[in-house]
Amino acid sequence: MKYVKLLLLGLLIASTLLSDVNAQKDKTKTKNKSKSKNKVKPTEPATLERPALQKAEACSATKCKLPDCRCSDATLPRPKFKGKEKEIPQFVSITFDDAINVVNSAQYELLFEDLKNPDGCDATGTFFLSHEYTDYERVNSLYNAGHEIALHSVTHGDGTEYWRSADVKTIEMEFSDQLQILEAFANVPRESVHGMRLPFLQISGNNTYEAIKSLGLTYDSSWPTQQFKNPAMWPYTLDYLSVQDCQIGPCPTAALPGVWVAPMVTWTDMEGYSCSMIDACAYPPEDKVDALFEWMLENFNRHYMGNRAPFGMYLHAAWFSRGRNYFAAFKKFINHLSTYPDVYMTSVSRMLEYVRKPVLGQPFKSCEPKRQAECHAVQCSVQKKSSKETRYMNVCNKCPAVYPWLNNPLGQDM
Repeated sequence: MKYVKLLLLGLLIASTLLSDVNAQKDKTKTKNKSKSKNKVKPTEPATLERPALQKAEACSATKCKLPDCRCSDATLPRPKFKGKEKEIPQFVSITFDDAINVVNSAQYELLFEDLKNPDGCDATGTFFLSHEYTDYERVNSLYNAGHEIALHSVTHGDGTEYWRSADVKTIEMEFSDQLQILEAFANVPRESVHGMRLPFLQISGNNTYEAIKSLGLTYDSSWPTQQFKNPAMWPYTLDYLSVQDCQIGPCPTAALPGVWVAPMVTWTDMEGYSCSMIDACAYPPEDKVDALFEWMLENFNRHYMGNRAPFGMYLHAAWFSRGRNYFAAFKKFINHLSTYPDVYMTSVSRMLEYVRKPVLGQPFKSCEPKRQAECHAVQCSVQKKSSKETRYMNVCNKCPAVYPWLNNPLGQDM
């Protein structure tokens, strides 16, 4: 049965790659015809004045204490764990960005199939979801399987400058509207969505984190660090000034109590260069299962043999199609991790639960409760108003009148 699934997966990938090429051609034609018409522009600043933010001060352990505050320069979950690093559970955060569709959701199911943590609970990942081309029936299925559904915006923007210059209102709209879309069309409860990642990892200074706070989210995972990878950086809050290096600025300078940063600790490629995501590594190993596996293990061991800071595997599913053995190597590696007695593959939000209340040994008393978000799947053919294109989308329960988009997340006929 495994080989039948893999054969089916190969056919699906080939079909999708051909579709992507054709879609890209059509997209280029449409863009050239109506570039100015379809371009997404940052929303005008809000008319109401927001309270002035206070400049962040240097953090000290006497002022900043768990479970709600954590200094960015803390190198262990608790100071008293020093000398007991081998007893700290090693967390692994597997995250994927962008749309979820019929092909990559099949890949995700194969990756996590029968994968367990040492406590017997299912291994899970985090999916930072953008709206366009997403299959919301598949989102519902991944959510019910225990994975975390997080936010990656509605539009994905129009390049890095869109996000670099985005004001608080623009960011709020992009992510609030995506929350509404998730709830309406995937039956993912709003209260289960805790985090976000900016497209292109392009934050906009204090604006990004002020929006996170106003939206009632818990964390952001958009900020790479090259400087703090050996020993690796642990998650922290923005109550006080961060010491993290600013690779893709502007970075925050204000005090934003209660907002967590899950830093993207960079990998090292075969030439010694840092890469914030696996698919951003300019010099990966040769396309052989064992070579790729050993490279992943080397990056993992920097955390596991060090201070046990969470290890991030950040990528897009398209990376699997770059080489014949990429998917097999990834699967072999995470299967290998499942043999460790102290390695836990969990969502980012589950990992942050531990960081708030860290212990030595087994991190949780019980597994997360099973989810049962119902989905009566329907296939819709609707028009995207801005481009007049026909879009097909699978949703739960009821089709929208038009394609959901920014300022009209429920797809109402306006």
